[in-house]
Amino acid sequence: MGRFRDPQDPLFQALNSSIGFDYRLAPYDIEQSLAHARMLQRSGIIGAEDLRQIEQGLAAVREEIEQDRFVVADGDEDIHMAIERRLTEIIGPAGGRLHTARSRNDQVATDVAMLVRAHSLEARTLLHALMNTLVELAERHLDWPLPGYTHLQRAQPVYLSHHLLAWFWKFRRDSQRFNFCMTATDELPLGAGALAGVNFDTERMFVAEELGFRAIAENSLDAVSNRDFVLDYLSAAATCAGHLSQLGGEIVLWSTSEFGFCRVADAFASGSSLMPQKKNPDAAELLRAKAPRIVGRLAGLHGVLHGLPLTYNKDLQEDKEPLFDAIDTLELCLRVARDMLAGIEFDRERMAAAASDESIAATDLADLLVRQGVPFREAHGIVGGVVRGAEERGKALSELTADELRELAPALPPDGFRATLEQSSWLESKVSEGGTALARVKDQLTAARDVLSEA
Repeated sequence: MGRFRDPQDPLFQALNSSIGFDYRLAPYDIEQSLAHARMLQRSGIIGAEDLRQIEQGLAAVREEIEQDRFVVADGDEDIHMAIERRLTEIIGPAGGRLHTARSRNDQVATDVAMLVRAHSLEARTLLHALMNTLVELAERHLDWPLPGYTHLQRAQPVYLSHHLLAWFWKFRRDSQRFNFCMTATDELPLGAGALAGVNFDTERMFVAEELGFRAIAENSLDAVSNRDFVLDYLSAAATCAGHLSQLGGEIVLWSTSEFGFCRVADAFASGSSLMPQKKNPDAAELLRAKAPRIVGRLAGLHGVLHGLPLTYNKDLQEDKEPLFDAIDTLELCLRVARDMLAGIEFDRERMAAAASDESIAATDLADLLVRQGVPFREAHGIVGGVVRGAEERGKALSELTADELRELAPALPPDGFRATLEQSSWLESKVSEGGTALARVKDQLTAARDVLSEA
C-alpha cells in the first residue's frame, strides 16, 4: 500500500529502527501530543469529541509505559509511531487525527529539545549539590595548609579551603553553561511540519506556552534541522566531565602513599584480587576516565552534522544515542563525585608537613627585596641563587648562617629573611582579592554561599 510496492529489507529495518533507544522520549512525546491535540481542537481542526478520546487514549498509553506494560510491535520504527499506533488501537479513528498538522520531523525535534531542557535542569541541580558539598568541606578545613602545585612541583602554600573552592567556581561555570542549554531550547520546533510549515492556520504559541517554551522557531527549515541545542548540551557536559576528571585525578594522586593527603571512604574504593593490602580509589579513577567518553560523543555528533544540507536528513537520527549516553554518564558521575567528597578524609599533618617545605617561600623572599626597591626580575635571580646555594650546602634555607646569607644575597635583610620563612606568613601574605589569606577565603565562602542561595 502507499508509495512502496515491496517491503523493506530486514537489514534496512534493523539499520533504520530507533525504537531500541528512543523509547526514553516517550514521556515527552505524550506531553507534546496532548498539547498538539488541544491546539488542533482550539483551532477547529479536530472536534471536541476527538480531543476527549485522544486525551483519554494518551493517558492509557502513558499508564502502560509507566507500568512497563507497553508492547512494542514488530512494525514500530520509533517511539513516536509506536505511541500513535497504540493510541489508534485504543480509541480508533480519532487516534489517526492526532498527527494532523505535524510531521515526525518537527515532532522529534521538539521531543529532543524537551529532553535536553529537562536534563540541563537536572545537571544544574546535581551541580548545586556538589558545589554545596565543596563549600561544606571548605568550611570544615578552613585553615589547613597544603602545598599548591604547578607542573606537579611544590609552588606556593595555600589553605585546603582555598583549594576546594577552586573546584566550586569551576562547577559554577558548568552550571552557567547548562543554564545556556536551557535558553537554547526556548524556541518550539513543533508546527514547522516536515520542512515548509503546514496547511493549517495553527496556534503555535499556544503549544509553546503549554509546553513551557518561550517562543516559536521562526523558520520552518531551521526548526526541523536544528540540533544546536544537542551540541550545546554535549559541549557543556564535556567541559563538566573534564572538570570531574581533573578532580578525580587529583584525588587519585592525593590518595597515594607518596602524597597521603586524603583517603576516600571504603564505599568508593576497591581492593585487589591479588594484593590484600590494596585500597584503590577506583571511583575517582573512573571519574578521570569518563571525560573522553563524553568528549567523543560531542565529536561524533559534530561529525554527523557537518556538511548536512537542509533540512531533515536521516543522519539526524544519530543525535540520540550520543546524547542519551552523555546524559546518563554525566549525571552518574556528578552523583558519585558529590557522595565521594562527602565522605573523604584529609590528613592535616601530612599536608602541613608538605607545606612546610621552605623552598616554596621563594616568591615571598623575592617580594621582600621588591619592597626594598629591587626590580622583581633582579630579585627573582637573587633568591634563585640563595636556593641553589642552600641546596649545594645541603641545608634548608632557615639553616643558612648570617655569613652565608650575606655571601649569597647581601641585599636580603637577615631579620626579614627569617620572618618570611615562618610558615604562616607565606599563607597570610596573600591578601589580594581571590588569594589564599584566611580573610580572602572567608570572603570567597560568603560569595559561594550567595551563589548557592540564588540557584
